[in-house]
Amino acid sequence: MFKGYEHTVDNLSSIQINFRGIPGAITCDDPWLKMALELEEKNRVEIRVDAKEMKWVCDSSLDHKGRVPLRSSTGTWKAAFFIIAIEFSERLSYFAIATNLITYLTEVMHEDLTTAAKNVNRWAGVTTIMPLLGGFLADAYVGRFFMILLSSSIYLMGLGILTMSQFVPSLKPCGVRRCIHPRRVHELIFFIGIYLISLGTGGHKPSLESFGADQFDDDNLEERKGKMSFFNWWNAALCGGLVLGVTVVAYVQDNFNWGFANLILTVTMVITTIIFTLGKPFYRYHVPQGSPLTPILQVLVAAMMKRKLTYPSSPDLLHEAPSTRRRLLCHTNKLRFLDKACIIEDNDMSEGKKRSPWKLSTVTDVEEAKLIVNMVPIWLTSLQFGVCIAQSATFFLKQSSTMNRMMGKNFEIPPASIHALSAIGMLLCVICYEKIITPTLRRITGNERAIPILQRVGIGMIISILGMVIAAVVEKQRLIVAGKEKGGKARFLSMSVFWLAPQYLILGIGDGFTLVGLQEYFYDQVPDSMRSLGIALYLSVIGVGSFLSSFMISVVDHVTGNIGTSWFGKDLNSSRLDKFYWLLAALNGFNFGIYVLLANRHSYKNLQRNIVFQYAQLQFKRRNLQDLLILPGIQQEEED
Repeated sequence: MFKGYEHTVDNLSSIQINFRGIPGAITCDDPWLKMALELEEKNRVEIRVDAKEMKWVCDSSLDHKGRVPLRSSTGTWKAAFFIIAIEFSERLSYFAIATNLITYLTEVMHEDLTTAAKNVNRWAGVTTIMPLLGGFLADAYVGRFFMILLSSSIYLMGLGILTMSQFVPSLKPCGVRRCIHPRRVHELIFFIGIYLISLGTGGHKPSLESFGADQFDDDNLEERKGKMSFFNWWNAALCGGLVLGVTVVAYVQDNFNWGFANLILTVTMVITTIIFTLGKPFYRYHVPQGSPLTPILQVLVAAMMKRKLTYPSSPDLLHEAPSTRRRLLCHTNKLRFLDKACIIEDNDMSEGKKRSPWKLSTVTDVEEAKLIVNMVPIWLTSLQFGVCIAQSATFFLKQSSTMNRMMGKNFEIPPASIHALSAIGMLLCVICYEKIITPTLRRITGNERAIPILQRVGIGMIISILGMVIAAVVEKQRLIVAGKEKGGKARFLSMSVFWLAPQYLILGIGDGFTLVGLQEYFYDQVPDSMRSLGIALYLSVIGVGSFLSSFMISVVDHVTGNIGTSWFGKDLNSSRLDKFYWLLAALNGFNFGIYVLLANRHSYKNLQRNIVFQYAQLQFKRRNLQDLLILPGIQQEEED
């Protein structure tokens, strides 16, 4: 019961309070907000801001002229569609190149299977690790909008070089229609082109998704809902680009000309880059605040300097920033040695002396450093999932190229097109999760999230183990068919390529749990100043997984070659990929056990509540209006 009032918290069902005041912060010190937050924690109320009464966006963003954004003319879907368009074309180009890369390396550049797989894994690894650099530069110095423009230009350079390597006579693979070895200059130009695309992707991926999310204000109910829908449409655009890239563009690559396919990708990217630029007046921009890694380093330095100090009797005695628009974190008891960075000494807060962040950190700075340390075990145990993903872009595709891909009598499916099944599996998973699983579990458990983030990631890991087991069984069957048909005149095996459909669909469903879960985890749990880096950390799981896959191939090739026949021969029919898939399934199972132990001990980001309004109406809603609570100094009105 609130002191001085006759109404208890438990009896309060609905209250509407109008706040009309000077722009500023309403913090947890306000008595009516304390009441609201206590009710919200008991799942008895919903806090929302009436969008009609919020004319300006007060989330520290700016419009294209450096002013506080006007809500009605900036952000939301009017800006997001420009961003989604360029994401579609970037994913179209990436998957059209990535999924057919091993085919190009083996059939045009005549690399053996092992070398081609290693080159694909290295390229995929660089492509998904470069976002760490791009995300850091976008957050710290360049800004997301200009990073997107810069990386799009680099991306277009790479596509242009790949296109020229097929049309300029001196840059073509060779001077005749078919050749045994391509020209050295073509190899050089080709690898320069694809690694420029890697560099462009490094700035594009982390900045674009974060920039899209920036267009929605978390303090506004309708925009907050819009942000949730934005991620759904984002993944729809991603999967749409993937499907077209591995079907339409792959068909052009296989049946017409690689150069013509590259030209299609280049023109599409140019058009969507222009469209993205036209959206400039509608965007909301966040000014970079300098290196987000510096405060973490300052915490480590301050903690080392104060390592001999004793802990205060209460965490409330630790130093925290004064009233600020920055979101503050609650103190936690993990990694307590870092807490010494915010112990206040007499000379830290001397009158007239400016606080040195290298000697005294805030509780929020320390907690943000803890967040990064807390993420490392989750990141490490997610890498084995990235190894599984790498197989779908290498060995799975090579398997499809040896199998019967005919649909009817006249249409032959391009090898890369089978990869579309992975996107279909992911789309089915996301739709079912959003429309069926989440509403059902919310009703049963009362948990707004339905499934905790790390549990969602773990479910995908289990599914990936099943996917690798199925892949091993299917490959064993393919080898049996290949042995029976050895010496035949047929170009392909009689075994249908749709034998690969179950493993693609199952791994796609696993992606819908693990990859989307990791995306949400790294975006949500990083410090607010590291949003782009958070997306980059999620992408690095796939990148490092590709490098690990390449390393594992080398190790397994060396070990099995020394004790007998290598599992990786000159071609698929002389290899034993089924044994390699069984090995991956076993390693995934072992890794999952470690992940479960770590996830059970993991603690999530714990925010202090600090809500900023300029002119807002707070409404606390339940089922029926039973009672009203009158607080001094606040005008109360009945709900219409």
